[in-house]
Amino acid sequence: MNIIFFSSLMTLLSLCGTSASCPSVCSCNVNKTDCSDLNQLASLDSILDQLPFNTSYLNLSKNNFTTVEPGSFSNLSSLLYLDLSRNLLSTINPGCFSDFSSLLHLDLSRNLLSRLFSSSFSQLNNMEFLDISENLLVRLPVNLFSDLGSLRELVLRDNRLKELNPDQFKGLTELRRLDLSLNGLISMPTHLLDGLQNLVWLSLVGNKLRILQQTSLEPATALRQLLLDRNPWNCNCNLIPLKHWLEWIIYTGGHVDSANCSFPSNLHGKDLRSIPMEMFRHCYPLYLETRNPSAAEGHQVPAGSAGDCMRQRYRPVSVRRATATVVVAGVVCGVVCVLMVVTATYGCIYAMLVANEQQLMHGNSQQQQPLMEEKEPEQEEKDDLMPTIGKEAEATECVGWMAFPPEVCV
Repeated sequence: MNIIFFSSLMTLLSLCGTSASCPSVCSCNVNKTDCSDLNQLASLDSILDQLPFNTSYLNLSKNNFTTVEPGSFSNLSSLLYLDLSRNLLSTINPGCFSDFSSLLHLDLSRNLLSRLFSSSFSQLNNMEFLDISENLLVRLPVNLFSDLGSLRELVLRDNRLKELNPDQFKGLTELRRLDLSLNGLISMPTHLLDGLQNLVWLSLVGNKLRILQQTSLEPATALRQLLLDRNPWNCNCNLIPLKHWLEWIIYTGGHVDSANCSFPSNLHGKDLRSIPMEMFRHCYPLYLETRNPSAAEGHQVPAGSAGDCMRQRYRPVSVRRATATVVVAGVVCGVVCVLMVVTATYGCIYAMLVANEQQLMHGNSQQQQPLMEEKEPEQEEKDDLMPTIGKEAEATECVGWMAFPPEVCV
């Protein structure tokens, strides 16, 4: 019964989907709509007004859309996947994504996302010519993604972003993948990843990062894949905390791609992860001198001073100086010394007893030896007496033989 009801429901939804209107320039299939690469001058609003209301997958890539106005997607509240990549989007107004409470994937790669602050030029009324082609303040509106609480993946790849606001991704508590590659980022704010406890994948490939603070990455406690290649890393003392943090990520089963050094010249082309710590031994004495509070906040210490290296945020405590370790080591050494003294004393006493016993045995043997030698003459006297007795008997017989004739002797 449940199977029949479910089949009927799916059929009804399919009929509703087909009965809804679909733009002639797009391809609609149930809840998937593909409006990519139109090669026409159709406006974004004209397409969105004709989309089926149950669309969950929408592809608007490879078009010439330049802007997104607030409320443009108000009739697509069930949208889960939105692809606006490879357009000419230069301005995205805040509130244009306010209706996407269930959106999971948003792709804004290969656009020209920017906002030029007109207030910076309000006093330049008489200026005839101003070249700002290389110095545009390129950034996103702070609250652009604040309504996307269910977003899992955000792609901002290959835009002209030079800096990000620390609250840029505030509210994206479910975000797992963030792609900031191929931009012009020269720094990463300390609190940019605050609140992103579920972030597991981050790409910073192809930016202009020379230094990256460890404190900028620590809020992403679930991070397991970090891409840092193609950045002009300055592998001086400031990157030691980052080196330790990368080694810890790798040790705990994470993955970090190559972070090749561009500076200084003696480390050019070497991977920061594989550089031995002996190359940074000159940095440690400076950590004791650089106790500037600004260093703890993530600001770089001026180069050329005694504090050229930034003090470590978490300085490991020396085991040799730990009080408990010293006490335990002293107790162990004392016990070992006592055991050695007891063993030596026992050995000396045992040696003395063995020597005394041998001396007593030797003295007894010397006292018994004369008694044995006194008995030997008695034995010799007995041996001497026996031949004498035999000789006397023989002499008597011979005397008798001489007194009587030979016949009698026989």
